[in-house]
Amino acid sequence: MSSNQHDGGNCFARRDLLVQIQDEMQKLWEESKVFEANSGDKPPSPGEKFFGNFTYPYMNGVLHLGHAFTLSKLEFAAAYHRLCGSNVLVPFAFHCTGMPIKASADKLAREMEQYGNPPVFPSVDKDDSKTNGNNSSWSDLNKHYKSRRSKAVAKSGSHKFQWEIMRSFGLSDQEIAKFKDPHHWLSYFPLKAMEALKAFGLGCDWRRSFITTDMNPFYDSFVRWQMRKLKKVGKIVKGKQYMIYSPLDGQPCADHDRASGEQVGPQEYVLIKMEVIPPFPPKLKALERRNVCMAAVTLRSETLYGQTNCWVRPDGNYGAFEINDTDVFILTARSARNLAYQMLSRVPEKPTCLVELCGRDLVGLPLKSPLALNEIVYVLPMQNILTDKGTGVVTSVPSDSPDDFIAFQELVTHPGLRLMYGVKDEWVIPIKVIPIINIPGFGNKSAEKVCLDLKIDSPSQKDELAEAKEIAYLKGYHNGTMIVGEFKGRKVQDVRPLIKDMLLKAGATVLYYEPEEKVMSRSGDECVVALTDQWLITYGEAEWKHEAIECLEEMNTFSIEAHNGFKHTLDWLMPRACSRSFGLGTRIPWDEEFLVDSLSDSTLYMAYYTIAHLLQHGDIYGANSSNLGAEQMTDEVWDYVFCDGPIPETNIPPAVLAKMKQEFEYWYPFDLRISGKDLMQNHLAFCIYNHTALLPKHYWPRGFRCNGHLMLNSEKMSKSTGNFRTLWQAIEEFSSDATRFALADAGDSLDDANFAFETANSAIMRLTKEISWMKKVLSAEAEAEAPLRVGPPTTHADRAFANEINYAIRDTENSYRAFMFKDALKTGFYDLQAARDEYRFSCGAGGMNRELLWRFMDVQTRLLTPICPHYAEHVWQNSLKKEGFVVKAGWPIADTLDPTLRAKNKYLLDSMVLMRRLLQKQESGHKKAKKGAATPATSEERRLSVGIIYVNENYDGWKEQCLRVLKAKFDTKSCSFAPDEEILEALKNCSIGQEMNLKQIQKLCMPFIKFKKDEFQKVGLQALELKLPFGEVEVLEENSGQIKRQLGLEHVEILLASDESAANKAAPHISVLRQNPPSPGNPIAIFLSKSEFQGQTRG
Repeated sequence: MSSNQHDGGNCFARRDLLVQIQDEMQKLWEESKVFEANSGDKPPSPGEKFFGNFTYPYMNGVLHLGHAFTLSKLEFAAAYHRLCGSNVLVPFAFHCTGMPIKASADKLAREMEQYGNPPVFPSVDKDDSKTNGNNSSWSDLNKHYKSRRSKAVAKSGSHKFQWEIMRSFGLSDQEIAKFKDPHHWLSYFPLKAMEALKAFGLGCDWRRSFITTDMNPFYDSFVRWQMRKLKKVGKIVKGKQYMIYSPLDGQPCADHDRASGEQVGPQEYVLIKMEVIPPFPPKLKALERRNVCMAAVTLRSETLYGQTNCWVRPDGNYGAFEINDTDVFILTARSARNLAYQMLSRVPEKPTCLVELCGRDLVGLPLKSPLALNEIVYVLPMQNILTDKGTGVVTSVPSDSPDDFIAFQELVTHPGLRLMYGVKDEWVIPIKVIPIINIPGFGNKSAEKVCLDLKIDSPSQKDELAEAKEIAYLKGYHNGTMIVGEFKGRKVQDVRPLIKDMLLKAGATVLYYEPEEKVMSRSGDECVVALTDQWLITYGEAEWKHEAIECLEEMNTFSIEAHNGFKHTLDWLMPRACSRSFGLGTRIPWDEEFLVDSLSDSTLYMAYYTIAHLLQHGDIYGANSSNLGAEQMTDEVWDYVFCDGPIPETNIPPAVLAKMKQEFEYWYPFDLRISGKDLMQNHLAFCIYNHTALLPKHYWPRGFRCNGHLMLNSEKMSKSTGNFRTLWQAIEEFSSDATRFALADAGDSLDDANFAFETANSAIMRLTKEISWMKKVLSAEAEAEAPLRVGPPTTHADRAFANEINYAIRDTENSYRAFMFKDALKTGFYDLQAARDEYRFSCGAGGMNRELLWRFMDVQTRLLTPICPHYAEHVWQNSLKKEGFVVKAGWPIADTLDPTLRAKNKYLLDSMVLMRRLLQKQESGHKKAKKGAATPATSEERRLSVGIIYVNENYDGWKEQCLRVLKAKFDTKSCSFAPDEEILEALKNCSIGQEMNLKQIQKLCMPFIKFKKDEFQKVGLQALELKLPFGEVEVLEENSGQIKRQLGLEHVEILLASDESAANKAAPHISVLRQNPPSPGNPIAIFLSKSEFQGQTRG
């Protein structure tokens, strides 16, 4: 069921009204070119211009609400600055570089070739997963590592084939066939995205839009210049590096090329050559005269002195793989595949398996292992060994590894287990735990100590073992001291790298790398770590890092959390490849066999926005070369425009050249870049680095703002579950403004936000009701039927409402400036609406003030303009009949704020709420006639229609003393109170201590003290005063008419509780007054029937 259907056709009609309005207003804006931004003739003064941009989306599909959420942060901020009078530039481009589009196009071509056009796919079982067990053949294992379902498939639910994914975009089979050409994607999806963004109401200068890749010759020229310049200044070098790599694609797999495993890097291990001692068993006979080693990996080379055995998974699949002419490593196929791409295979990139083995085949092999104090260690079975991590071979150090200790003890104490796996007693029983590291508080057998402490006695206690492992490993590294070997007496953290280097030099180990976690390329390939010969950008180089951090320190990142995240990234960032051999993009200028990768051609393009319209003339493909050709944009021209270079020798007309430089110098540096937080560790960090390397300091970025991911209705957005909306779907379902309203309400921090359908539907109702209300008020006034008062505001309700409007202006402006759009929506719409409704109710039959009502409609329309511009423009143009466009109308000016008046009004409203409760309570008791009392003749006579309101405008007695003590115990410098113990002691030593005992002081005074402390947090030092900053009697008397109307009373009197004669008017309810005496800010009301009041008056 559609989320709109809860209100039937009426809700659809309201939604359709908003859609009609958005279409009309967008047409109006487009005709008037409202969002086209041109540079001034001179450099802008502070605040004169605002240039914001968004990380351009990848064009392998349609835009979804997640894109819209991040983009909305830029849109709302830019619209606010535009409203305030700034010259605002918001451009938008489309990223097509990289392998995803090419990979998807190739998939389509293969599917058409294999299954026809349109393809007829074979039916498949829902559960097509394979298990890696004993029955899997070697060929099955190889297949297992050559094909995986991609993230795109997973996200599309049950779609297995690329053709089905394309169908999910609403494409016909005839249209889908065209997408086998990767360039058709570039012709289709950018235009669809532009349509959706225009419908969204994005205030964009579309003249500056473009696509990437060499399909756009101007952008291609720009990227070539960028790469040549980076190489010229020494930031691009040729070198070997271990990188995440896709064997299927034949190239490194960068974050944007991955279906899963973004931000996963290579993990380094030390691979230990545990030599198999001849004679070999029958299974290994074919390997005689070869140097055969069990290949275990470790991160803790210092522990090798304590090896007691080697573990394998008994039902795991292993192989003997040829490393070179003499060496053979026994390990899993997955790890052999990694080694093959690290120059550790006789045939590079092609692991050669000489013998297929099961874990059981290896049990009992005698080994000679580097550094082991035991001359021989044996291969033993351990069911918990993982074959999808490391090599599936693990060296055992039970002195310092809880897992090893428990597993070894289980073999020692369970003869049946040894029998089941064919383990001989002599391989286990004589072997003792070897102490190698001493840890204060844990001794020299830390694993045994931790397992005893946590009561671990079985390998099945996985959670406890994980905790034990963390304790033992951390304590060992930070506090441990070696007690054996060449480095005896030295700290573990100091000797670990020394032992590692010693083993590598001796040839006893090699380095082995694999991804930290599983990484899948968008081609469906499980990635490895490969030693690649690549063009590298030298991120992390000391001097360059210093400049990047200097840039960051001058930037606005809008939160400490984001700043720290960027700082951490800039600190650890290492050189990374910038070239690819597969996909779409720009060729490396000096090595055209390779392409510039998608995370390297997207780091400086914000500068390109400033002149894109002069180069491409509104054609996103750069095909319009009637005035200027891409070949004219030489490196000297780019240097002149962007880098303050000398005037180039060029045939570009001088006026055009000067205009390009003027545009760049006016708009740069950009003021804000918006992105999801997932790009902090790559794209945004690279952006900082590239700006500092290529542009003068005064052009470095000014601000990055990042946000969390978007959930839908408090659940993760996912195609597979159906909890998903494209941007177009949301606009069609809710309208643009209701969608934008819900996006603003979703959240503004780095935490994940929530788009609630309920909020969007509520926005439809609220916006259309407001349009109807304004129409009703304005049409009634035009027909002289509106009960509106003319003249300046005069009543308390007038003044209070005007004051709330001023506060709304101030608070909403502060929220927009802080990019807190949920708060802006609260103060600029919700709170202001509530103030208007309260004002309307307060005025009653007297009517609202016309001048004030017009100001409200004007102000509310402007405050909501950045979030709901179509609604606001409609009201501005068609209801208020204002000139110009509301999107450029100027921020409303607030009159002087009156906090005392606000306090007065809050006091009045709170008092009426309190009085209503008291009236309801008294009415429920009044209906029960007292026994023996005469019953009045009519219900009217029984009705409580008279209110006697008692006020005490000053704190007195013990409360006065409490306030004096609290004031004395307040430190104005630290803006804090003394501890409660000190305050209590002061109370005991003042007059209160003479009138009350300690128990009474604690019961009465301390709760009052806490109440005042809490009030101080809200209103400041006024909370410590003996009276309110206004006369309560005056406020209540001025608004007695409103009190009578809201409480349904005929007569109200406001009296001072200190007047004994006035107190007598409360009889027969004087006991209520005595039990609950009024205090400043808390009047007490007594209600009487007309007959009771008349009786008291006569008395």
